[in-house]
Amino acid sequence: MASLPLLTRRATLGAGAALLATPALAQGGAPIKVGLVAVLTGPQAALGTQLRDGWTLGLRHLNTQLGGRPVETLVIDDELRPDVAVTKVRAALERDRVDFVVGVVFSNILQAIMRPVTEANTFLISTNAGPSTFAGRGCNPYFFTTSYNNDQVHSVMGQAAQDEGYRRVFLMTPNYQAGRDAMAGFKSRFRGEVVDEVYVPLNQLDFSAELARIASTRPDALFTFMPGGLGVNLVRQYRQAGLANIPFLSTFTVDEATLPAQGEAALGFFAGANWAPNMDNEPNKRFVREFEAAFNYVPATYAAQSYDAANLLDSAVRRVNGNLSNKGALRQALEAADFQSVRGGFRFGTNHYPVQDFWLCRVARRTDGKFQTETVRRVLEANVDPWAGECRMPARL
Repeated sequence: MASLPLLTRRATLGAGAALLATPALAQGGAPIKVGLVAVLTGPQAALGTQLRDGWTLGLRHLNTQLGGRPVETLVIDDELRPDVAVTKVRAALERDRVDFVVGVVFSNILQAIMRPVTEANTFLISTNAGPSTFAGRGCNPYFFTTSYNNDQVHSVMGQAAQDEGYRRVFLMTPNYQAGRDAMAGFKSRFRGEVVDEVYVPLNQLDFSAELARIASTRPDALFTFMPGGLGVNLVRQYRQAGLANIPFLSTFTVDEATLPAQGEAALGFFAGANWAPNMDNEPNKRFVREFEAAFNYVPATYAAQSYDAANLLDSAVRRVNGNLSNKGALRQALEAADFQSVRGGFRFGTNHYPVQDFWLCRVARRTDGKFQTETVRRVLEANVDPWAGECRMPARL
């Protein structure tokens, strides 16, 4: 994917860009400005594209308004480089004076921009990254996430492995905060033997050495978290190495962002998630149907959580009658989370992380030939992340 400009005032390509711009121009006055942070270059760009497009559809369904006020989205390509992300986000805060910062795929980017955003008394809404560092003692009144705490999704697979009676599991993740959270999350619910615990570089694409170790240890299952391009290569190589008879348990490795590239290699592989395209509720049916019509691919959680973020902000701005100057009132409006989520019910815990259900999903081929994840069973219900009890959220701003 070609690199986008450093900071652009149009959130999508083609028709979506015009849609975001038109209402603000037609109605006049100062629009609400949102800085949308996503990785849009390199092998992980598919994830950022999902995030961006989910936000775009959310605004489209809201007539490109939040709480009745026009919106201008500034798309920020973080390039998956923390220093670049900080420079661009500071420019959005200081030069463009954005009212909200939304998005972020990777936890290392979120960790880099957290202080600049929140110290500017600007609300930061993560639509994917959910590191444990901000769920407990590091919780922040200006930080919310519509996704999850990283540990939670991975603990789903630990519980699933436990439920299936697996005794020996091989673990493999990238060597950064989300990867370490993945390991901790899985082990928090799995009581069997971890036969090996392998961390790989975040840019690794050849897994031949690790696959040889898996073949030699013959575990009952593999658990892995390999987002984006890492997951594409791992799944293909896993199937090619003849290891598909070893159950493939994963998080953010086989999903709608990677399945177009993985195809049949991912069939039958498992994933833990807080959402899947086949969830049976009306907001989700509309979201999936109209997302595919608009962008011609199947949405993943990155898109679904961004779509929810647009509706969350709309509900909050509406509650404060469009007045963003009272930060305390705006915080309370965000905490109320008065919107219909594609996941069904939605509420925040005391640390501003969602309390939600988590599912075991499996990769399937649809009747139209496209691949998607589909729910198998609910594993965790109304789950509160393990760090919430350590959060001491200030009562007032």
